Amino acid sequence: MKRAFKIFYPAAFAFCMMLLGSCTDPNAVIDNNTAIPDHNWSYVNKVKFDCKIDDDQALYNLYFNVRVGDNYKYSNLFVLISQTLPDKKVKVTRYELKLATHDGQWLGKGSGNLYSYQVPFKTGYKFPAKGNYHFEIEQNMRDNPLHEVSDVGLRVEKAK
Repeated sequence: MKRAFKIFYPAAFAFCMMLLGSCTDPNAVIDNNTAIPDHNWSYVNKVKFDCKIDDDQALYNLYFNVRVGDNYKYSNLFVLISQTLPDKKVKVTRYELKLATHDGQWLGKGSGNLYSYQVPFKTGYKFPAKGNYHFEIEQNMRDNPLHEVSDVGLRVEKAK
């Protein structure tokens, strides 16, 4: 019996690692989400991500990830996304994300009482140089804190 466990567990571990390794997206440079404490996103709670760009000749797509609860009271979400370049220059852009139709139908993918969105904010984007880029995402709505925001994230992928 002990011999069976010694053989089974390493084999099961190796199989799980192969499955997890095959699930990664080779085009994704970064695809990370950060949980918002108590689902209340305040102005001071800027979500931060670092991304290393090795190929400044490639085109990239950048996505804003967000999950909101079904009690989120708006049909949109305004955010400020700041991008710090390797030369330390900072670019800040305000984006509006449509989350629901005018009649209140959520546009995201629903799971229970959460709705997930992956919204492109730059497509076919060429980073100006190789190096490390720092992103900060800040909610820019009137409510502070903004209720019913569960997670916020960033995805950077090579364009296909």
